Amino acid sequence: MASIAIYIGAAFAEVAGCFAFWAWLKLGKPIWWIFPGVFSLVIFALLLTKIDSDFAGRAFAAYGGVYISASLFWLWIIEQNMPDRWDFIGSVICFLGAGVILFGPRA
Repeated sequence: MASIAIYIGAAFAEVAGCFAFWAWLKLGKPIWWIFPGVFSLVIFALLLTKIDSDFAGRAFAAYGGVYISASLFWLWIIEQNMPDRWDFIGSVICFLGAGVILFGPRA
């Protein structure tokens, strides 16, 4: 369960960091928005190193499904745009895939 919490924290740190750059470049926010964005992206990277996995690639692959779900949550809550049914279906598929990668039995 600790891995799930770490993935969720990492996802929101990454989305927030990337959104800061998006806001600066696409929404006309001041350049200082990149500073909390960079800080957030550093937190994201540090959190991913806390995942209990022998291989970075597997940890990163499993994280992808969580990132997609967190991005759609961000779309809904922060950007005030309700994800549609295809967003939800795609998110569930990716989240299930992340679970298989993360919790699948290994030899």
